[in-house]
Amino acid sequence: MLRSRTAHVLNSIVSQYIKTALPVSSTAVLSEIGLNVSSATIRNEMALLEEEGYISRPHHAAGSVPLDKGYRYHVGTLAKIRVPVVEQMLINHLFHQVEDEIEEWMELAGSFLAQQVRSLSMVTRPAAPATKFKHLELISLQPMLALIVLVLEGARVKQQLFNLDQAMTQEELSEIAANLSRLFKGKNNNQVDRKVKKLASISQKVGLVVSRLMQAEARQSRNESYIDGLPYLLSQPEFNRGEKLSAILDLVEQKKLPGLMRLPGLSDYRVNVVIGQENQSEDVQDFSLVLANYGVPEEFSGTIGVFGPTRMRYERAIALVGYLSLVMSKMMAELYGSELTGLSGNADIN
Repeated sequence: MLRSRTAHVLNSIVSQYIKTALPVSSTAVLSEIGLNVSSATIRNEMALLEEEGYISRPHHAAGSVPLDKGYRYHVGTLAKIRVPVVEQMLINHLFHQVEDEIEEWMELAGSFLAQQVRSLSMVTRPAAPATKFKHLELISLQPMLALIVLVLEGARVKQQLFNLDQAMTQEELSEIAANLSRLFKGKNNNQVDRKVKKLASISQKVGLVVSRLMQAEARQSRNESYIDGLPYLLSQPEFNRGEKLSAILDLVEQKKLPGLMRLPGLSDYRVNVVIGQENQSEDVQDFSLVLANYGVPEEFSGTIGVFGPTRMRYERAIALVGYLSLVMSKMMAELYGSELTGLSGNADIN
């Protein structure tokens, strides 16, 4: 814990550097915090903060720049951040203007977040912990050709043509589909795969197609995402240098960002902030992530977040990520007839 005056000095350095991207002088700190002390006292506090690893100075006579530890302390002071009521009303109005489609919500949330935070936003599609079977139909197209229609929980529908070994009537196909639906109902992709191995004849062949479709859907759901705001991110002063510019373009082009959002232990409805060297991936240790899950716990969940330089508007990013995750969770619960409890307009931080 820092002493009160030292904490004031640190928060002043962080907030001013976030606004200007320029090293912060002792005079600028003194002017902002308004304490009845001398510039020499402020410089002593800054020297202590530098010694403890909260800030650094490019050279002895220069102003101070926050380090990851300084940003982390600053974020720790931002508990219970709330989006203003007027803005909450605007966000709710915008979401209720679009269709009840998850893709529409993802695009709206990502676009709004990028515009407001002036950085890169990311929204991953909500997916079940494991893809679960709901219903199967087999539709006769020709005597030896059928259409497999697979319905998964979460209103996902997959279709595939299926060549029959022998001519079959619609009645026969419907009976096979009904039997498999009873056998697979509520099962995840791995459970379906195990049951398929015990089947025989045409049922096993249909089951193998169902299993492959479910496995493919599970992989796709984990990687499907919406990304917006790259021009905002690249306009930041940090990206004037070619090395950082190249790094972010590589992450976007190779679609590595969705993987960065799958953090172990990401808490439902709580905003998680990962700063600089706290990132496990070396590719992003010059950046920060502000993330939160959204969806229906233990049923469907995705992630919404902001990716940007460590010099990020954390307070704004945390508030919006937290509130948007709550709005999208409520709308998904309404869409699927699920129940959510314990939601508020505050952004609790992990």
